[in-house]
Amino acid sequence: MPGQRKTSARAGRAASNVLRDGRTGRKSKIVAGSALSQRAPKRKK
Repeated sequence: MPGQRKTSARAGRAASNVLRDGRTGRKSKIVAGSALSQRAPKRKK
């Protein structure tokens, strides 16, 4: 089914770093937030 792809763990970590960095611009943070919102939920142990 289309639209079922999720952001990879590596891309998620990069997006998280962008959001935590105070030097990044507004548009970069918007894109990073979008990437993180598409991450698969963490599995519970």
